[in-house]
Amino acid sequence: MMRRILLTAAILLAVSAIGLAQKPRLITHWENFTTANGLPDPKVFCVAVDGNRVWAGTEDGLALIENGKVQRVYTTADGLVQRAVMGVAVDKKTGDVWIATFGGVSRLSGGQFQNFTNLTSGLLNDVCYGIAVVDQYVWVATTAGVSRFNTYSGEWTSWSEKNAPFHEPWTYGIAPAGNKMYFAIWGGGLLEYDVAGNYWKPYTDPDEEMEIVLFRNQGLIHIIVSNVAFNPDTNMVWASTYFGLSGYDGRNWHNYLTKDSGLASDFINAPKSRGNDVWACTDKGLSYLDYKTDTWVSYRPAKKAGRGEIEITWPGMKKTKLETSTSLAHNYILNMDFQGEDIWVATAQGLSHGTREPQKEALLYASITSHRSGGEVAQAHSQKGR
Repeated sequence: MMRRILLTAAILLAVSAIGLAQKPRLITHWENFTTANGLPDPKVFCVAVDGNRVWAGTEDGLALIENGKVQRVYTTADGLVQRAVMGVAVDKKTGDVWIATFGGVSRLSGGQFQNFTNLTSGLLNDVCYGIAVVDQYVWVATTAGVSRFNTYSGEWTSWSEKNAPFHEPWTYGIAPAGNKMYFAIWGGGLLEYDVAGNYWKPYTDPDEEMEIVLFRNQGLIHIIVSNVAFNPDTNMVWASTYFGLSGYDGRNWHNYLTKDSGLASDFINAPKSRGNDVWACTDKGLSYLDYKTDTWVSYRPAKKAGRGEIEITWPGMKKTKLETSTSLAHNYILNMDFQGEDIWVATAQGLSHGTREPQKEALLYASITSHRSGGEVAQAHSQKGR
């Protein structure tokens, strides 16, 4: 009898451990930066983490956040080429900050700006959406194609529909991937460029249907690609579209829609990925996929002012809702970046800094009697001494 009891207890412990291992880590605390505490504009287009520094591109300048405060704001009065900052990239070797705007590119070096426009340089177009630094090269996504600047020689090289397979020239995003570069093309799908071999490979929606997806994983989910990310841990490329999320592992496509996943929305502004984590910045919240377990977590402001909502979608599409005492600044998410286990999120109404609190996370999970019941809401209460 005792052996049977001990065996049963061991099985229950094992099942409990398995269940705990499958529970996704949660962001339970949000700190928001808005015009009230230093941002030059509430709309944040992009965010880039550089060690302890965080750069936020807004509709009216560039903000530097450090030690929990907005330490400096750079505007056109300081020499920034244009007010709307769409992309930021930091050169890890030199510390220079490269800035893509709707009026050209700026380089912030030693506190001084150097500007590049179509009229003063080889930049293909002044309307720039994304920027990336790889070795001595600065890559720029523009509405007329892709430009590359060699910081050693000062030479510019550009690609457009004239010399590359651009179905449309509107380039929205850039993702370095070792000896390759990936580009998100609005209306033109995804472009892969082999830097060493100097050749291009396009990926488009194979069914060529703009309104529907005929087959789930047949290829890129849609040709309107808003941004792209490369995960060096898995060697997967992730493309965000306005009609769902696509991942490519080099052989197979993995596509996700709200109807068959935990995505907050099919309208996605940008992806981000590392390890088994895949994040999607949507117009209805921030969604996270644990690719290994196929578990989703979506974050958005709750209906109750000031509070946040966490929705977990388990394998099999069962859902659990949790509530936190703090919230994202807004549900319209434009971009994000990682800072250790923390995340920084660019929204339409401010910049949000999300952190984990293991004790609060444990309390949230403990409050769930069963994630299979669905639709329940558990609250995370603030704890003294946090």
